[in-house]
Amino acid sequence: MSTVLSMGNRSDRAVAYAHVERHARERELDSLIDHVSFTNRAVGGSPAWRDVLKKAIQVAATDTTTCLQGESGTGKEVVARFIHRASPRSRGPFVAINCAALPEPLLESELFGFERGAFTGAQQTKPGQIDLAAGGVLFLDEVSEMTPAAQAKFLRVLQEREFRRLGGRQAIRANVRVIAATNRDLHQAVAQGQFRLDLYYRLNVFDIRIPPLRERREDIVVLAESFLQERARSTGLARVELTAAATDTLIRHEWLGNVRELHNALERATIVCEDGLIRAEDLSLPAPIVPDTVDSTDLNVVERRTIERAMRDVNGNISRAARQLGISRTQLYSRLRKHGLERAMT
Repeated sequence: MSTVLSMGNRSDRAVAYAHVERHARERELDSLIDHVSFTNRAVGGSPAWRDVLKKAIQVAATDTTTCLQGESGTGKEVVARFIHRASPRSRGPFVAINCAALPEPLLESELFGFERGAFTGAQQTKPGQIDLAAGGVLFLDEVSEMTPAAQAKFLRVLQEREFRRLGGRQAIRANVRVIAATNRDLHQAVAQGQFRLDLYYRLNVFDIRIPPLRERREDIVVLAESFLQERARSTGLARVELTAAATDTLIRHEWLGNVRELHNALERATIVCEDGLIRAEDLSLPAPIVPDTVDSTDLNVVERRTIERAMRDVNGNISRAARQLGISRTQLYSRLRKHGLERAMT
């Protein structure tokens, strides 16, 4: 009987000790998140955002290839820089390349570099982004837009940890940690034959979904206040504040352009506002879209209608529509193709 009691006591003590240890680890993790967030401006305190940063901290301690998935403007590069800052490679460079912004030949030469004489005009050897990121992090934004040829070549970087410059014969060691980001569903892109399955598995070792701003509305006012403080510091002007009506407008808006759209709206508002106060009308936000059919609650439908409306408002001007939506021209082109609205580009 005494043996049973003794075993029971030891079991209870083990459970209690594990409970204390778990809470200690959670406090340590929270402290680290707060520290890195402050130094990296990864602003937000909602449970959804804290979960993203928790995963980022966990994977930062490793050299594991990481894939960040989320809508345009959600802060994927912010999270990538957060991982870099919290990692053993924090003293190394952080090199970012947008795979959607470069045509195929230029993308490959930017990634891998080239040797003198590799092609007409290559008068001297040029290191690529993989070279420049040595000892640090290579951030591949919009990786789903990488061309098939570049996908095949980059697969070797992940598999063999080496690469060759264009026109080069010697293999060069790739001492980089890769963080990829996409606003598309990579699994769906693979199913449609637009992305290599083997590269998908190499990139998607540890994935983090970045929630859209409408799923973490608690962060909207915090992000707005942070931006206004930063704006005041960078311009040297007196800080402006939000009226109650402006704050309510920010919270209720759908933010299809996410954090980028929020920043754009606030930047404009700081220019046009008077008396140091941002009013609701200073934000110039479009009226909320009211669904008029049963399928209008689908986010793809809402996004399509928002883009169609923006294109109509600016008579098809891509640059103005992109600014109105709070996204880049490249991202708008991508979404026009996604929704079959290419005719709006002409």
